[in-house]
Amino acid sequence: MKVLDGADWKMTLNTILILDFGGQYCHLIARRIRQLRIRSEIVPHSISRDEIASLSDKYSIKGIIFSGGPDSVYREGAPACNPGILTMGIPILGICYGHHLLAYMSGGVVSRGEKGEYGISTVDVERPVGVLKGLGGKQEVWMSHGDTIRSLPDGFEALASSVNCPVAAFADRDQMIFGLQWHPEVTHTKNGEQMLRNFVFEVCRCEPDWRMGDFVDRAIDEIRRTVGDSKCIIALSGGVDSSTAALITEKAIDKNLAAVFVDHGFMRLGEPESVKEFFSKLGMDFSVVDAKNRFLKRLEGVTDPEKKRIVIGEEFVRVFEEIAAKKGADFLVQGTIYPDRIESGQGAGADKIKSHHNVAGLPANLRFRGVVEPLRDLYKDEVREVAQKLGLPLEIVRRQPFPGPGLAVRVMGEVTLEKIDLLKYADKIVAEEIEKEGLDAGLWQYFAVLLDTMTTGVRGDSRAYGHVVAIRAVESQEAMTASFARIPFEALERISTRITNELPPIVRVVYDITNKPPSTIEWE
Repeated sequence: MKVLDGADWKMTLNTILILDFGGQYCHLIARRIRQLRIRSEIVPHSISRDEIASLSDKYSIKGIIFSGGPDSVYREGAPACNPGILTMGIPILGICYGHHLLAYMSGGVVSRGEKGEYGISTVDVERPVGVLKGLGGKQEVWMSHGDTIRSLPDGFEALASSVNCPVAAFADRDQMIFGLQWHPEVTHTKNGEQMLRNFVFEVCRCEPDWRMGDFVDRAIDEIRRTVGDSKCIIALSGGVDSSTAALITEKAIDKNLAAVFVDHGFMRLGEPESVKEFFSKLGMDFSVVDAKNRFLKRLEGVTDPEKKRIVIGEEFVRVFEEIAAKKGADFLVQGTIYPDRIESGQGAGADKIKSHHNVAGLPANLRFRGVVEPLRDLYKDEVREVAQKLGLPLEIVRRQPFPGPGLAVRVMGEVTLEKIDLLKYADKIVAEEIEKEGLDAGLWQYFAVLLDTMTTGVRGDSRAYGHVVAIRAVESQEAMTASFARIPFEALERISTRITNELPPIVRVVYDITNKPPSTIEWE
């Protein structure tokens, strides 16, 4: 079974190649480059000099970026690149692991630092040149590293430093090689966009000629060439990702698409009804499967979050296979987007953060000829842009992200009907209060989590012993990084009061004030 790309980005435009060393932010770098209207292409770190040279027949390669990664460059077997790439005369920017690798391969010394840096740090820019042009003085940046450069190769000069990192940025201006210890691609780096802009336009001399406007036409063409006259089935949840994937696929193959909404019982309160109402009106082959009891049965005794996701993923696919057999469908279409894939360890050398039910949760013995993922290289904001072009209603376009396994991964520990019902109402209260205050406009997600913890409380003059609910609200642009939202205490108090008054089994409410990283947005 093959997972098939639904987006074909190949066109003769100014292009920045990004060598993927397994970093969680690799595709975020690509996203930031796209925002500058420059085409980006992610390639394996093992790509050879000759392969890059051959790409020049199709692309106008203006620069190369080495991504971050979870490894240490001095460890045996650590990912490296072809040394010939450094002498091609193409400007190179190394970020974090890429920063270390460029120095290490050129003769510098890299070792474990005395103290790692994780989160927001301040660096002093001593030489504002190249990627740091116009950015002198102190800069607020996002660090995530334990290694450091001890000494630079001949011809390299340090551009910036921090308290724990004497070489936080460097340059070999003759070879147009630059390195940044921090991550300019994350929003927490205050002037990160300017740093990337400097590399792309000042160093690489790119012209902004990339646009997403024709994505739908290209995706339709790719789907048609992939599936031909075969029938497809799509897992439709009603969220913006699967809804957009469904409309694109329907435009490509019309009546050869069957859309299936599987009601696993873990949706938000009232959501199954709204999904059924909207998609029943579109005229596509749309059906609903009530599988609530089936999913609950499969999750009996399951407490490990990874196993929970995998079980749900397997059960989803088994339901789809049964429908597909009836409809004669050969391909499974999914609304997978890039953050789903990278957190499931699908990038080259990437660590798995957690399995998404529609990525790493897919069983190995999948009975389809292939899986088509038209949106697999897009971020949420790009999907929303495409959704609007397709005419999807705003309530779907703006719907906050929701995990495929639904509330099952917001119930910590074993999933039971009682816990799911409690969480549905608690989550509804959170949404109502945040939306009533108009706080939702600036939030990426806001939801409730039912913890696998019991706690002592007081009701009236009597001791109570009940559940704990955590509230999670975050701000983000692409879900690869996120900051906890500063919800006013008055709003949090109203949420807490309503939950504990309207849901007596819950006696304590807490608020999650952790950023991503180090946490993920979801608890499981």
